[in-house]
Amino acid sequence: MDEEYDVVVLGTGLKECILSGLLSVDGLKVLHMDRNDYYGGESTSLHLNQLWKRFRGGDTPPEQLGASRDYNVDMIPKFMMANGTLVRILIHTDVTKYLNFKAVDGSYVYNKGKIHKVPATDVEALKSPLMGLFEKRRARKFFIYVQDYEENDPKSHEGLDLNKVTTRDVISKYGLDDDTVDFIGHALALHKDDNYLDQPAMDFVKRVKLYAESLARFQGGSPYIYPLYGLGELPQAFARLSAVYGGTYMLSKPECKVEFDSDGKAFGVTSEGETAKCKKVVCDPSYLPNKVKKVGKVARAICIMSHPIPNTHDAHSVQVILPQKQLGRKSDMYLFCCSYSHNVAPKGKFIAFVTTEAETDNPEVELKPGIELLGPVDEILFDTYDRYEPTNKSSVDNCFVSTSYDPTTHFESTVKDVISMYNQITGKTLDLTVDLSAASAAAEE
Repeated sequence: MDEEYDVVVLGTGLKECILSGLLSVDGLKVLHMDRNDYYGGESTSLHLNQLWKRFRGGDTPPEQLGASRDYNVDMIPKFMMANGTLVRILIHTDVTKYLNFKAVDGSYVYNKGKIHKVPATDVEALKSPLMGLFEKRRARKFFIYVQDYEENDPKSHEGLDLNKVTTRDVISKYGLDDDTVDFIGHALALHKDDNYLDQPAMDFVKRVKLYAESLARFQGGSPYIYPLYGLGELPQAFARLSAVYGGTYMLSKPECKVEFDSDGKAFGVTSEGETAKCKKVVCDPSYLPNKVKKVGKVARAICIMSHPIPNTHDAHSVQVILPQKQLGRKSDMYLFCCSYSHNVAPKGKFIAFVTTEAETDNPEVELKPGIELLGPVDEILFDTYDRYEPTNKSSVDNCFVSTSYDPTTHFESTVKDVISMYNQITGKTLDLTVDLSAASAAAEE
């Protein structure tokens, strides 16, 4: 370990593993360490016994739940947009060869107390019970505008400069009512709150376009895909990738103390009396607690059930978004459900997560609107965790700290953080122009 590296990465969470893979592919010499004896950090995947040990203090799980090893319960469950940035990174780094994907059955939104399938194209808009007849026509026009929009083709802009006009302006041009805006903004564009309405519309339109293109990709009921056996496979796949390019992984490394010189710049990491020298340190917030601040808290319920979520056409994997306005909250609530069809539970069992940005100290009460949509549950575990953001200047101390995982049930915000960290670490923009069909064979098996 007493060697010199370009980068030492601490923690094997998803963000750290993706970065370590990208940096290795770029030809940097990477050492990757974790204080735990397992991959994944906060975003690890647990068997049933591990889940009980963590949340129930070691009771053994009830026998009727089935064999512990048949469970792979992701602690940070997130679906991937089929054409999204994470899939592009998986193809760019060739990690797709280590993973098998399967399309996710359903994408739903909560409106006026009911769950509805999210319409994402002009054809689906006409069928959706979310809107009345005239509103359907207006929504159809809006979807056609988005589908036809090309940044480099002024003819498709319909006189709107999306870098200047706000999302609110674009929406009012199409005369869409508040409920329609609610589901498009939160369930298609995947915004976490309503601040986007007063920002330039380009990001909003691109997000809706990404959703529609991802949906078209597998002709399924949703734009999302998910690896068989869950996300726990991802960190390990990136670890393999890093090893192929000469990176070194070490688990069970206690302490992992970052060493700083007299100017406050990180120059290495010490564990068990040995120091690995490096130019840069990349880590999750738990390795440098004095360089982060608490910015929020996530409340979550982990439920094990023997049936799919009601009113989702018996979907074996599904996301339901509950927009903030529908619940009178400041932020959205998310339902994530996966089952034996993705090999994350024994036959006949479903795992559902209800997550949100905590606005109170009582997750049981706060998550109730989401839990009520699940129907009867066999077991339910409640948990909260703090969210941290870095406060340091990486140009000053050579430390690059990731932000904690948010409550969303999709990967878009997580990958944004990874890409911005990659830019800061390397000074380069990540080129993600890839052939997306490289991931589809596995997804359709």
